[in-house]
Amino acid sequence: MTITRRAALGGLAAATLTGCVSAAPPPARAPSMRAVPNDGWSAWVEGYKARARGRGLSPAVVDAAFRDAGYLPGVIERDRNQTEFTRTFEDYLAIAASDERVSKGRGNARARSATLSRIEQAYGVAPEVVAAIWGLESFYGERRGDIPVVSATSTLAYDGRRGQFFESQLTAALRILQSGDTTPGRMVGSWAGAMGHTQFIPTSYLAHAVDFTGDGRRDIWSDDPTDALASAAAYLADSGWRRGQPWGLEVRLPAGFSGPFGRGSTRSVAAWRAAGVTPARGGALPEGGAASILAPSGASGPAFMVFRNFSVILRYNNAESYALGIGHLSDRIAGAGPITASFPPDRFGLTIDDRKALQRGLTRAGFDAGTPDGVLGPQTEGAIRAYQRANGLPETGAPSRGLLARLG
Repeated sequence: MTITRRAALGGLAAATLTGCVSAAPPPARAPSMRAVPNDGWSAWVEGYKARARGRGLSPAVVDAAFRDAGYLPGVIERDRNQTEFTRTFEDYLAIAASDERVSKGRGNARARSATLSRIEQAYGVAPEVVAAIWGLESFYGERRGDIPVVSATSTLAYDGRRGQFFESQLTAALRILQSGDTTPGRMVGSWAGAMGHTQFIPTSYLAHAVDFTGDGRRDIWSDDPTDALASAAAYLADSGWRRGQPWGLEVRLPAGFSGPFGRGSTRSVAAWRAAGVTPARGGALPEGGAASILAPSGASGPAFMVFRNFSVILRYNNAESYALGIGHLSDRIAGAGPITASFPPDRFGLTIDDRKALQRGLTRAGFDAGTPDGVLGPQTEGAIRAYQRANGLPETGAPSRGLLARLG
């Protein structure tokens, strides 16, 4: 499976937009994320204010929300460039369940064990699943976003490409402000308006956010993640999460297995067992109801049996890569090891170990390829180009077995 940036980027609870797990901390806000004068946006806002009043929003709330808001050209740039690169499922999983994300997830799950246990009692969602959503959505609260939501959603609504959707998010954001759960200054998030530790868009917040601390506010923006974590669990529970049931597991397929693959083909566990499907780590297949087999990298790569709760995770973000990332990261947080099956070589004929060796070799040669994680992103491409240029080679930026041998 090759995953476009638009389909793999994590983050909007339940939405049409899908966001991404990032391999490195994002840069500080670029100058283009600062508001700039725009007469068209200003005129649109005046028209919107009239519509907002007609929807029962207080003029005082609306005026206060827009007092420091502005047009953000950087938001339009981000919206236009969501498909500028692709990643394989192997790359996505390497980022989603990186050693750092797993380590931080285990530490945060231990530190918040009492809270996560209370959340499980209330909503039936296992602590490791809630922690995995936290980890993929905001790197455990470290990357919540700092872009004003009213500015972002009004910019996108004015832009018009998905104007109706973003106007609905803007209106929902104003309803949140009117409820008193937060203030315009604290209502910040991603470029697309996803907010807090678990990156709720405003409409998802209105439908599913909860006040788990009992302080009278559903505060997903606080440094304390309690309300955000409980809200993510409430979202899954509202979407049909089955208490005590697995999301899925990695499985081993018998020789010559030809399917059926995909969520459209479900069988009983007994039927899959009779077909020779076994757990990758041994033992017996769990009884989780009707199940499907997914093989995102083809039959020669890792395969997964997925149950009803996997489909519920897709309600949070409708990308199979995301749901598999949540499931696998949750298993890792709970103490499981990495995927057992090997991925097939990539289009350059390189395995993930080859790509890690290539990155280490480039860095040893004085061309910084970043963390040797086997994910060949822009930094590795730049290092390859610099090496090729310095050594009189065609400057392609592409890896190869020949380049790996040179760096030996």
